[in-house]
Amino acid sequence: MQAKETLFADLVQGRAQQFQVPLYQRTYSWTEKQLGQLWSDVLEQAELLESGDRASTHFLGSVVLAPSPQNEATFPRWLVVDGQQRLTTLSLALAAIRDHIADAKPDEAERIDEEYLINKRKGGSDHFRLLPTQADRPQFAAHVRGPLATQTAGGNVAAAYGFFRRKLVEADDPAAPQDVFRIEQAITSRLTLVAVTAERGDNVHRIFESLNNTGLKLSQADLLRNYLFMRLPTRGEHVYETYWLPLQESLSNDELEQLMWLQLVLDGDDRVRRQDLYAAQQHRFERREVTEAEIEAYIRELYRHSTLFRRLLHPQEEPDTAVRARLRRLDAWQAQVTYPALMLLLDRRERGELASSEAARAMSYIESFLVRRMICRVPTNNLNRVFQSVPGQLPTDVPVADGLHRLLSADNRFWPDDKELRDKIRTAPFYQYGRWHQRKMVLQRLEESYEHPEPLDFAAAQLTIEHVLPQSAGDEWMRMLAEDANAPDSAEDLHARLRHTLGNLTLTAVNSELSNHPFERKQGLLQGSHLEMNRRIAATERWGMREILARADEIADRATTLWPAPLRGVGRAERSRDWQLAHQVLAVLPHGTWTSYGDLAAFLGSGAQAVGSHMANTAGLTNAYRVLTSEGKVSDGFHWTSPDEGGDVRARLSADGVHFTVNGAADPAQRLTADDLALLVASGGDEQTDGEDTAGGQGGQTRADRFFRQLAADDSPETVEAVRATFKGWEELGGWIGHGSGHTTTSAYLMLGEAGAPGRGIWPLTLYPGGGRGGTAEVVFQHLAAREPFTDRTLRAELLRRLNELEGVAIPEGKLELRPHIRLSLLEEDHNRKLLAETLAWFRERWESRDTL
Repeated sequence: MQAKETLFADLVQGRAQQFQVPLYQRTYSWTEKQLGQLWSDVLEQAELLESGDRASTHFLGSVVLAPSPQNEATFPRWLVVDGQQRLTTLSLALAAIRDHIADAKPDEAERIDEEYLINKRKGGSDHFRLLPTQADRPQFAAHVRGPLATQTAGGNVAAAYGFFRRKLVEADDPAAPQDVFRIEQAITSRLTLVAVTAERGDNVHRIFESLNNTGLKLSQADLLRNYLFMRLPTRGEHVYETYWLPLQESLSNDELEQLMWLQLVLDGDDRVRRQDLYAAQQHRFERREVTEAEIEAYIRELYRHSTLFRRLLHPQEEPDTAVRARLRRLDAWQAQVTYPALMLLLDRRERGELASSEAARAMSYIESFLVRRMICRVPTNNLNRVFQSVPGQLPTDVPVADGLHRLLSADNRFWPDDKELRDKIRTAPFYQYGRWHQRKMVLQRLEESYEHPEPLDFAAAQLTIEHVLPQSAGDEWMRMLAEDANAPDSAEDLHARLRHTLGNLTLTAVNSELSNHPFERKQGLLQGSHLEMNRRIAATERWGMREILARADEIADRATTLWPAPLRGVGRAERSRDWQLAHQVLAVLPHGTWTSYGDLAAFLGSGAQAVGSHMANTAGLTNAYRVLTSEGKVSDGFHWTSPDEGGDVRARLSADGVHFTVNGAADPAQRLTADDLALLVASGGDEQTDGEDTAGGQGGQTRADRFFRQLAADDSPETVEAVRATFKGWEELGGWIGHGSGHTTTSAYLMLGEAGAPGRGIWPLTLYPGGGRGGTAEVVFQHLAAREPFTDRTLRAELLRRLNELEGVAIPEGKLELRPHIRLSLLEEDHNRKLLAETLAWFRERWESRDTL
């Protein structure tokens, strides 16, 4: 290779020649950010020219060229291995200058055309000095040919040309004139390039790969496209037009990369990672000498699979009704992990090896596998491996659907059977596992099973999940639960155990109206619902433990029918999954916290006695001594299970930062509830709760109006005014207030960042009306731990210290990874309100200085 410094004019001027952007190159992608930087550099050079400086230049970058296979002695053609973005941009800038002066100085316009843009005596594609990659050619050719009236709109090429036309008009401003010919001279003779020219024997693919296979410049799909088309010297144009261009237009670059990965998996590679796609496919092709026909066959198969893949991304494109319904549910579940199995089913059907009815049956097993595992709280960390192995491990001695049923039922797949499913529907805190859209889909599917003659349009309905027995239960609810309680259970124990179970949950569009009201008021609203499940709830006389468990059993009957069970006798391993979850959460108890047997039982969906029995008989259980009675006392039945442990339990607890009251009970402020335990092992990524957003209200009422109406229903006017003052102060600091409709009431966020987008900003507090027990402000330490600069624990600790200066606030350090609450009524005190305002100002300052910390 040879390298030399050159100018754009020296590179492209002279005899007729052409610079060809290979098919493997990605399309033109410069945006206004890169264009703006280039324009600033051009204007700077133009100003230097005007001042008489003839020596200064600006280095623009490199251009790597190689002889084209179509090269001729009388008409040199060069492949642009690297630098197409720069050459395309400079050509468009010169086309814009040409058109800008065409009316006033047609001769100069013609000069620019012939010196830099066209080969005057050549026709067809040879007419252009620069020939972009095929997808960009129509747009680029239209702008080079001109005039403007013949040009088509849209795309990055058109946007770049339009950018330069606008900037040239601005440069003509009499208040700040710029000589357009100095701008031309700056582009052609002041922007330097290093031209690297390969010789015919050089491996151009390796050059391209070494230049671009670093950092984030090119994706795996980009690199693989390069590799493929470098191996199609004679068939490249045909393959590109026939298969690749339609494929590229139907899928985004990320989707195309995913499809390439799936094709490897369908071919039986069950271990390839998506980030290793390029290397894996390259390795497969280089095991032996691959012909052009084989490369073309691969791309043709990729094109065929793209139609099937689009049905996973856009289920409405699936023609069969039953298959479409299942694809829609899996899409709503966001079950991308199942794509290898789904692609296999669609591919087998496409080949005529599988009927649509059998494909739908097989998909029902996939849906059941996901739903049953979610209800039964099976961790999702092995799902990638499970489904990626399907194409290579599917049994061949039975029909496809039966083979998939058998495969998913095999050892270590952990597909819960009917008995486990029924038990978990009765006992597991369903609301605390999985993602909100998955929980919503389960309830939607259960509602659909009633086959209402006028089914609801779920896509249009604004439904959220409602706790019939409220999350924060008032006195009337607790009195009802007390009627059902038997020792050792209390009403509080029953509430903690039942509130999040599936038997207590439903869907509604009137979540805020239902709120935490007594059951008699909820009955009337539920009776008028279009949903059959709500009318059945309304038909009961009361809503306590017996009714919730009875509904759980009814749901279980439907669930075992809707979601098929695994096969028996395939060798399923015995599991101790629930206790593993208990061991996991105990192991991560923060310093300075404790929990109770009832809290741990409610978190697991078990009973307090079963929890106590397991702990008493399990040796070496981490932090077992930090599980106390609900009164904060060491259980009479507690004993050390390991000879390595021992000593006074209270002394161990004190050493762990647990404080004790005067009557010898552990400090209740340091107790972790079932909800707190769920946060400790939450998978993350589901920041917003069911239905939360910042959209406007319903029926003319804004979300802000609804928030304050609910707040006023439970808190004093002084508290309401204190909250309004806090919101006003926050907005004066540059923040904004977001409102949600999650949980059983609305909420309010103190937001920083992009307005209208809670999930993309940062917020220190979420405020909730009280629902019978007074409004609270949730300090979202857990959320902050993933947001800069508060990933720094010392900053979160400082926020905790500042909040604890408020009178009546004493958040223990052990809750620094959780979301503790502060009573809003504390803000009635002027001193507290002032301290909170100072804390919020400090929070904003830390966030705004995050890049300099």
